[in-house]
Amino acid sequence: MGTMTREQIDEILERVRTWPLERQEDAAQMLLMMEEQGTELCELSEEEIAEIKLAQEEADRGEFATDEEIKALFDRYRRP
Repeated sequence: MGTMTREQIDEILERVRTWPLERQEDAAQMLLMMEEQGTELCELSEEEIAEIKLAQEEADRGEFATDEEIKALFDRYRRP
């Protein structure tokens, strides 16, 4: 996953606005958690990159996570 251009980021954010409201809220919460962690760059593992690509493909097909899956994700990354 290379560096994204400002246009690519803007395009993604515009697509997020078309998602169901609950999904938009999940994305906003994730961004807030990232913001709280500061501005340090995060290096993704190959496994994490593969998971993100899979998630993007699922979203493109209209497949969205269940409430339980979202809770598990937040629990995984929630800071103590």
